[in-house]
Amino acid sequence: MNIALPAVVVFVLLLPGFIARSRLKRIERLSVDYSPFGQVATEAVVWAGGLHVLWVLLMGWLTPYVFRPEIALTLLSIEPRTQTAALQALARETPALTFYFGSLLAFAYLGPLGMRRLITWRRWDRVGSPLSGLLRFSGAPWYYLLSGADFAEDECPDLIAISAIVNVSGDPFLYTGVLEDYYLDADGQLDRLILSQVMRRPLGKDKPAGEAPPAGERFYAVDGDYFVLRYAEAVTLNVEYIVLDEAEGATEEVPDDDAPAVDAAADAAAHNLE
Repeated sequence: MNIALPAVVVFVLLLPGFIARSRLKRIERLSVDYSPFGQVATEAVVWAGGLHVLWVLLMGWLTPYVFRPEIALTLLSIEPRTQTAALQALARETPALTFYFGSLLAFAYLGPLGMRRLITWRRWDRVGSPLSGLLRFSGAPWYYLLSGADFAEDECPDLIAISAIVNVSGDPFLYTGVLEDYYLDADGQLDRLILSQVMRRPLGKDKPAGEAPPAGERFYAVDGDYFVLRYAEAVTLNVEYIVLDEAEGATEEVPDDDAPAVDAAADAAAHNLE
């Protein structure tokens, strides 16, 4: 009795499903995936079954090779003589098997990546899309919040303004700037934000009663091209999606030292955070 061979056969048959499943998902964590084992196994079996059916049909259509299910079934036997006969039959089909599994594994690795990019490009995963319930990436909350991926293509924001309250030597300061990029840690938590055109002010320096001065008179610019804001040091975080006026954007450039978009977001951020 030899039960090792059937286990190896099952592993090889299911391997494309596990690869395809992991490549399609947009998961923000780099550490161990804590999804329930039953869910992982079920998704892998479904993917593997679909890929094998597709590949058997393509092999029969594009090549002279014919699928022989009797050989695959005899490999699952625990009788040594039956296993030996099946291995001998497989040895005679080595070129076909090599092409089959080589091309299938390559597609399982690259195909889902192309599908994911197509879903992102067509925005089929955004909230409100008819396909969002099926195609939305459940393991990427920061991606949707900080990329504007939940907006329709004709409503995408031109800028994403970030405002945060940070304690500096025990005093709270309000920082605001334009989001350039963000990074996550191994557990999928937001690690740091890269901001440009950053301005700040003490939190207590709020608008005076009556006529409020422009934001530029209460905020002052932080020198530097990029400002790294660590999420762990932020008390609160505000996200503002900004759409620039097309007529103004076509004729005017935003100077680095003025940053009107940031000024406009600063007042809204102060209202939301305080």
